[in-house]
Amino acid sequence: MRPFWFLALLPVAACHPAATPVVAVAAAEAASVATFHRDGFDLLYSVVSGRNCSIVRLDQGKSYCKPVEPPPAPPRFCTRTLGQAECFADPAALPDHPSPLADGPATLTPAQERNRTASWP
Repeated sequence: MRPFWFLALLPVAACHPAATPVVAVAAAEAASVATFHRDGFDLLYSVVSGRNCSIVRLDQGKSYCKPVEPPPAPPRFCTRTLGQAECFADPAALPDHPSPLADGPATLTPAQERNRTASWP
């Protein structure tokens, strides 16, 4: 069990003029972690590095900064055959160029790619 006796002394310490900045900084840090899931240093480091970094990620057992996501895999080309669907990785290699089973986006649009690779914030 962690001793929380120091919390009882916090209101008394807050009355002292020299302790006021310490209490204000501690309250700002607590509010920052509760709101942004980052403390002040994490916010500064995230802005400078352009990555999503947080001490809360370390507490969850993850890396400090969120890893860069790889681009999505290209969709497979599926076509209808007798009784089932067959999927191929390279539709250009098919001899008769059959029609696809369903139309879907082949790749991400430029706006989607910009959004996927945008830096934090």
